[in-house]
Amino acid sequence: MKFLLTSGGVTNPSIRSALVDLLGKPISECHALCVPTALWGHSQCGPASVRGFVAAESRWRNFSGLGWASLGVLELTALPSIGAQRWVPWVEEADVLLVDGGDATYLCHWMRESGLADLLPSLPGKVWVGVSAGSMVLTPRIGQDFVSWPSAPDDRTLGVVGFSIFPHLDLFPENTQAHAEKWAAGLGVPAYAIDEQTAIRVEDGSVEVVSEGRWLEFGS
Repeated sequence: MKFLLTSGGVTNPSIRSALVDLLGKPISECHALCVPTALWGHSQCGPASVRGFVAAESRWRNFSGLGWASLGVLELTALPSIGAQRWVPWVEEADVLLVDGGDATYLCHWMRESGLADLLPSLPGKVWVGVSAGSMVLTPRIGQDFVSWPSAPDDRTLGVVGFSIFPHLDLFPENTQAHAEKWAAGLGVPAYAIDEQTAIRVEDGSVEVVSEGRWLEFGS
């Protein structure tokens, strides 16, 4: 797959240009599947968050509300009970997966349980757009401070990319540069801290930071 890993979505022209380039055609011609699963794993999220995401309400204008040709829902917790013969074609027919935030360890668990994690290498033409935990799930570790799911065994995630992500830089009191530096020091892997105007594009092993805001790199 090709990945656009964001903190807050497609928030500026530079990130939007990177997305269109990855898609290879206009957003209005692309069919998207919304993956809300991570929302269920976070104590501050719930039905209203899921509804807003899949209904492309104004808070999600930079994500599900970008003007896609169509929006569908891929709820990972349901997939093991319906069989891959049903849901794999849905993924194969889509142009892009929109993977929302929440708890990355919960999302990681259901990506493995559903089989979606195993499917990713067979989807070279698809685009993954993540927000917050939807980006962090692809990294090797997220750091214990970002784990809110009580059943998470540790902070390890899928390791599809070789770096970790500290999202929402400067957005919340606990997401300062000092917090990011302390977080990165305990990971043992390269890492980035990114704000809402920054994304990380990953394609064919190449990593590019796309930003009209502020970002930090650790341990490169």
